[in-house]
Amino acid sequence: MVIKVFLASSSGSTAIKKKQQDVVGFLEALKIDYTQLDIASNEENRMWMRENVPGEKKPTNGIPLPPQIFNEEIYCGDYETFFEAKEDNAVYEFLGLTPPPGSKEAQQAENAQKLHNGSAAEEHLDDDKTKKENVEAEQNGDAHTAELEEDDPDNKAETDAQEEEEPAEEDEESRKVAEEEEQEEGDEDRVKDNHLVSEEEEELRELEEEEEQASEED
Repeated sequence: MVIKVFLASSSGSTAIKKKQQDVVGFLEALKIDYTQLDIASNEENRMWMRENVPGEKKPTNGIPLPPQIFNEEIYCGDYETFFEAKEDNAVYEFLGLTPPPGSKEAQQAENAQKLHNGSAAEEHLDDDKTKKENVEAEQNGDAHTAELEEDDPDNKAETDAQEEEEPAEEDEESRKVAEEEEQEEGDEDRVKDNHLVSEEEEELRELEEEEEQASEED
């Protein structure tokens, strides 16, 4: 991949010249290969630069000023974004390049990766620890319930007694109903018996009266 820096070799602006020198000097200091493309003497370069700078990166008049930096066809940024990347030790990232081993940017990327891996490992450990604690809590809860039943036989006996009392209450109610039914049947029988006794007494009385009449006639 080739880094392209679009410059204006004959620019009359001191500010533009200084910015161009800063970009080129820094790239040379980092030994990054790049190609300078002059827009002042080459109309094709000027037109290509203007067409490929994204619209949101262009000034209000629509004409981007040099220096503009590309990685092949990919737009990297202008001087301001390049300067910010330089201050953040992120020039290789800005240019879309892999930082060389031992560079500050490579060390920063390595440290960031370690932090990310460490955080991921801690999260994994925390998840495992939480799962383990939940399992232990469930096991302890079951064991605690069993211990309570073993340590408090009265409580278990009371529970069993309550379960036994419920059918006992049902038996008591059934017994009362049966007794009431028997009592009603007994009352009916007594009424019948009394009725029969009354009839027998009436017949006996009539017989006695007939005998007395017969005796008197004799």
